[in-house]
Amino acid sequence: MVTHRLVLSIAVPMTLAYLTTPLLGITDTAVVGQFGDAALLGGLAAGAIVFDLVFATFNFLRSGTTGLVAQAYGRGDGRAEQAWFWRAFAISIGIGVVLALVGPAIAWIGALFIDGGPAVTEAMKSYVIIRLICAPFALANYAILGYVLGRGEGMLGLFLQILLNGANIALSIWLGLVLGWGLEGVAWGTVWAELIASIVGLSIVLKRFGKLPRLPLSELLDRIALRRMIAVNRDIMIRSFVLLFAFALFARQGAQLGTLTLAANAVLMNFFLVAGYFLDGFATAAEQLAGRAVGAGQRKAFADSVRLSSFWGFALSGLVAAVVLIFGDQLVAFITTAADVREQASAYLPWAALTAVSGVLAFQMDGVYIGATWSRDMRNMMLLSFVLYVAALFGLTALYGNTGLWAALHVFLIARGLSLTAILPFRMRETFASAPFPPEERR
Repeated sequence: MVTHRLVLSIAVPMTLAYLTTPLLGITDTAVVGQFGDAALLGGLAAGAIVFDLVFATFNFLRSGTTGLVAQAYGRGDGRAEQAWFWRAFAISIGIGVVLALVGPAIAWIGALFIDGGPAVTEAMKSYVIIRLICAPFALANYAILGYVLGRGEGMLGLFLQILLNGANIALSIWLGLVLGWGLEGVAWGTVWAELIASIVGLSIVLKRFGKLPRLPLSELLDRIALRRMIAVNRDIMIRSFVLLFAFALFARQGAQLGTLTLAANAVLMNFFLVAGYFLDGFATAAEQLAGRAVGAGQRKAFADSVRLSSFWGFALSGLVAAVVLIFGDQLVAFITTAADVREQASAYLPWAALTAVSGVLAFQMDGVYIGATWSRDMRNMMLLSFVLYVAALFGLTALYGNTGLWAALHVFLIARGLSLTAILPFRMRETFASAPFPPEERR
């Protein structure tokens, strides 16, 4: 039975967990800012961009694992849960080791892309190379969190995220500020925090698996299962690439409209990103509950998962939009002291506030499709929405300037949500074709 309480038991802890991430960025900036060196701050910002781009590519290790584990959990198949985790864990360690080894090359490519001047480039390279040392641990944490969320253990997920980000904040302050290591101390703080979180998380998982029969290597290397995992992860990775590129295009087109517009849009995009942290909690609930329903063959439970998680997603998005509309000017003033940027941002504040509402269906449907492992549909609808977005981006921006640019972003978000919603009934009929309908549905 999927109830409001069950949805909230997963969504609320994970919303709180996701909200700890911005605190980490604020802390790192504050620590480095104490040294009064603009180049160090520039290196931190540039390094964070490079690092986020690299690791966003492999976010499928979290989301793909959640969907596969959730379906196994719904079937009551503990062996399959264990197998999906170990496959994801092995892939994460392999990719992580490669990333750590090629860290200098990634830092060099990032320096060429950012092109921030000698001092900024040197700081950025140092930061990226150190942080990539933790790649095996960071990606392992993706697999661990994916397994935990696949089982719907929101409170355990909250604990692991608070442990990770809390340790990161504490270590960054201690190494960077107290010991005076500066930017390198912040980077090493992340490395040690990822290591601590991976050790704790893996210990919890191993203790649980210790009560289950040991899986033979042949089962873990099952070719059909590996092909399924690769296909799901490949589609999610393509979807993530396109999403990142869409936001990069938004920033680029804003830059074409002038430095002031670029700065104002950058300030306003913070509201959309923060709204995303709130909405991700309910998308995570949709992932787990939809995946569990597919695994159990329960059509009604699947429909209830979509309906209830979307209800709470829309309610929260409306609340976030209202807060931004009412207090947006004060929030903008807190972020920047530049009067011209404040004025420009205020003019486009409603467009930014309403992204939470226009984007909520995209967040929720992404969660549903990840849980159901309908990754190919999610990839295809993302590509379709991106084509519509590009057409709107260049067409509306040419006609209406920055207003057109924000309108294009709304087109992209709405297109993603509606396209996935439109094909949802077809996928449900296909997936639950052999599942029995409860008496109330037959009526």
